[in-house]
Amino acid sequence: MELNNIEKLLEKYLEATTTVVEEEMLREYFTKEEVPLHLKEYASMFQYFSIAKEEKFTKKVPLKPRKRSYIKWISVAAVSILIFGIYFGRSYQEQREAEYAYQETKKALSLLAANLGKGTEKVAYLREFEETKQKIYNKN
Repeated sequence: MELNNIEKLLEKYLEATTTVVEEEMLREYFTKEEVPLHLKEYASMFQYFSIAKEEKFTKKVPLKPRKRSYIKWISVAAVSILIFGIYFGRSYQEQREAEYAYQETKKALSLLAANLGKGTEKVAYLREFEETKQKIYNKN
């Protein structure tokens, strides 16, 4: 086979654009003919592919699955704990939020009550002032 043609096929092969027939031509060239020195590194690769193509797996493959029931129960337990944590964690969080809202409302109402007490004292002074004023005006 012409060296120039082999080099083009090898370039196509390295770019993964060769057809099956072209790959077979390369495999034959590198396994049978005398290979030039600059292509020697590819010869061992194609020879390996030829040998590896003939290899077969001879061990028996067990078709029955191994018993791993404990893994199933561990996963069920993990999911149960997760759901339990989410449910009670949420209710605990809601309880804390409600307690915080209660405390803040309590503070706001006590502040309002304190200010209302101050206002009531001022109204008592105004009432006394009004009564005194009425007494002065009624005497005249």
